[in-house]
Amino acid sequence: MKKMAIYEPAMCCSTGLCGVGVNPDLLRISTILNALNKQGVVVDRYNLTSAPMKFVTNLAINDLINKEGVAALPATVVDGEIVIKGRYPTNEEIAKWLNVSVDLLDSSEDRGHKGGNCQ
Repeated sequence: MKKMAIYEPAMCCSTGLCGVGVNPDLLRISTILNALNKQGVVVDRYNLTSAPMKFVTNLAINDLINKEGVAALPATVVDGEIVIKGRYPTNEEIAKWLNVSVDLLDSSEDRGHKGGNCQ
């Protein structure tokens, strides 16, 4: 299986799902990663606030930030190569890279989250 990681800009908590206004992309990504985890597929997720050394030790991400700044985040890395920068991957992209069914990534499961507390 391919190894995938998402490097995110600084957020108030590890998922960014806090406060009253939750970014729908963050909710979608959190839901997808939870669904994948339940199937035994682990995708690493690093937040600049809580895991700054991961941004330093990954040479590709470190180089990206040095050249383009944190505006290039989020960045998705698959098998050590940056495949997307400046946005989160689509469900279809994730399914293709990890060789899973896009149906597994249906983001309709997490309808109940209203924000408010860090995850």
